[in-house]
Amino acid sequence: MFQKSKWIRLPRNVAVGHGVLDEVVEIVDDLHLQGRPLFVTSPTPREVAAEPIAADFEAAGIDPAVVTIESATFDSVETVIEVAEAEDASYLVGIGGGKAIDIAKMASHHLSMGFLSIPTAASHDGIVSNRGSVPDGDTRHSVAAEPPLAVVADTAVLAEAPWELTTAGCADIISNYTAVMDWRLARRLKNVEHSEYAAALSEMTAEILVDNADLIRPGLEESSWVVTKALMSSGVAMSIAGSSRPASGAEHLFSHQLDRLEPNVALHGHQVGVGSIMTAYLHGGERGFWVDIRDALDSIDAPTTADELGIDDETVLEALTTCHEIRDRYTILGDGMNEEAARDVATKTGVIG
Repeated sequence: MFQKSKWIRLPRNVAVGHGVLDEVVEIVDDLHLQGRPLFVTSPTPREVAAEPIAADFEAAGIDPAVVTIESATFDSVETVIEVAEAEDASYLVGIGGGKAIDIAKMASHHLSMGFLSIPTAASHDGIVSNRGSVPDGDTRHSVAAEPPLAVVADTAVLAEAPWELTTAGCADIISNYTAVMDWRLARRLKNVEHSEYAAALSEMTAEILVDNADLIRPGLEESSWVVTKALMSSGVAMSIAGSSRPASGAEHLFSHQLDRLEPNVALHGHQVGVGSIMTAYLHGGERGFWVDIRDALDSIDAPTTADELGIDDETVLEALTTCHEIRDRYTILGDGMNEEAARDVATKTGVIG
């Protein structure tokens, strides 16, 4: 059955390349944004990017307000909302890694005002998506929000980001393979709403990373370009789908459960990468393409084992056997695995010893 209508909201402008931080004022002017901006950033990105951009705005006769957040929490969202109202901000600019951009995105949604996304690390696809992810106690909430009006990704800045953040972004994208497989499975077994276009776009982003894994190397601006292009495509796929389905399946449930059991040990992207190895095995068995996923992750220096994540074997098994309970999203894990089955898949894929 065809839907009568569906709104797909995407960024109006996307600037990717060397030195594009110098073009932010011009991009704002092209968007016809008026009034005072509020920059939402965190300590290191403030020095690297927010202060130079603020100087450009001041030279253009615009006095931006700046708020620096330390962590991605709902309290931080409230802080940004309060500062935006106190400073009479007209739009927000998220400058930094995942936490600054997610906080700006969620605050702008609450305030019904636009925001710009300026990543300083290619660590996840939230830089362009319509979803925000914020920890809350021992769990993590994925919240619907508006996508950015524009994305400005300076590959020179991204190339200087810590290497582990780039590899986490790569692993997050590679995990799209299993997310799409779960989505198609849910369509067949549970009649879940599905977009073949969004699914194909998401798969393509994973292929970009796997096919170009040899090009992803520390300090190379070309690597930043490849990874950023893939992250943006993944975020667009989620906007088209109207959900996180194109980029979030059982591998993300596994990661979210690890966050509950062992918070702040490993990066999100690294966790979903390891989860993708195991869920790919479940989809394809011993002759499946899980080996290709593992080899691609290994090629870019991303973790492929529990030990490399810094997480013990028993925690991995507990996460595998309980993560299906986190949310009502059908995946290859179905109604759960028993410990024997979990140990078998984790051992055969080399995730645990």
